[in-house]
Amino acid sequence: MSSGTSTKSASFNIYGLGVHLQSTSTTAFDGLISDFSYFRVVAEPRNFRKVELVQTFPPYDSVPSATATVYTPRNVSFRCGDHTYIDYSGRGLAIFDHTKGNVRIYSTDSELLYEAAYLFLLSQVSEFLDARRMHRVHALAVSLDGRAVLVLLPMGGGKSTLGAELLKYPEMKFLSDDSPFVDRRGRIHCFPLRLGLLPDDQSMVPADQIRRINRMEFGPKLLVNYAHFAERICPSSEPGVVFLGRRSMARKCEILPASWTDAVRAMVANCVVGMGLFQGMEFVFHESMIELAGKAGIAYSRFRNSLALLRRSRRYQLILGRDHQENGRAVIEFLRAVNRSDPLSDPTTTPKLRTPL
Repeated sequence: MSSGTSTKSASFNIYGLGVHLQSTSTTAFDGLISDFSYFRVVAEPRNFRKVELVQTFPPYDSVPSATATVYTPRNVSFRCGDHTYIDYSGRGLAIFDHTKGNVRIYSTDSELLYEAAYLFLLSQVSEFLDARRMHRVHALAVSLDGRAVLVLLPMGGGKSTLGAELLKYPEMKFLSDDSPFVDRRGRIHCFPLRLGLLPDDQSMVPADQIRRINRMEFGPKLLVNYAHFAERICPSSEPGVVFLGRRSMARKCEILPASWTDAVRAMVANCVVGMGLFQGMEFVFHESMIELAGKAGIAYSRFRNSLALLRRSRRYQLILGRDHQENGRAVIEFLRAVNRSDPLSDPTTTPKLRTPL
């Protein structure tokens, strides 16, 4: 960081991954603090990875000549020795040191600084925990009576909206908006960063708990601050229910038994392959045979953890209707009925409900 510039700093411990953040952009810093508040610590950052955000024009003239290795809609990355240089279409530059795990990001755009740092942290946390056999699942995750409830839906399928509805019920606890972690036993661990909403859904949350960001790829998005649900966090939960979600134009929600085959396919897509999850290829892909062999091992571990989760969970199809409140009511009533039944009974058995779906 340049001298004479006001710099803010904070440290995080994300399941053993220590990160020290420094930023000359107040906007980017405050956004990241809000997102990662659950993991914030007061600690000496001696062995922590450094994430430095510098709100200034990127020093492109100091970048060595190199051939591009990874292309994404957001950026192009260039590998040179132990460093990768990520160019955000002339608007920003990230310099990633592979040996130390540190990154420095330059841009005059505070929103780009925020999003680039946020995505970098996602990629590093995912890679760090993959190596420890804890894997992200692309799903909404909540907890009821100590049992995890996962809703697998594609990007834009309504996970966040359903999550906001379910949090209206006091007994419901929160694990993650879209990427909880599953361990070898199928147990679900929280990753409570933020809750995303569409503009039409902002009335569901107090206005002072919502902020707006402009993303590089997908345009504007409304984010619900961590503070809004901080007291509802459940650190981890035993497996309970896995919903294979879909959307429909019907008004009401429908819940049906799901086959083992369909559930496995859904977990392959949402955990093993990680469709819908940010992979951070520009930061983690180095193009070596050893790396590719390691990725195969990670895929096997993800599959094994997915099976552990499914074996210990009830499995259902969740067909969401167009009425958000009705979706939330139907799901909570269904889950209450599930919890009243024998937890050791056949996971494909659909409990009888007192009210129709």
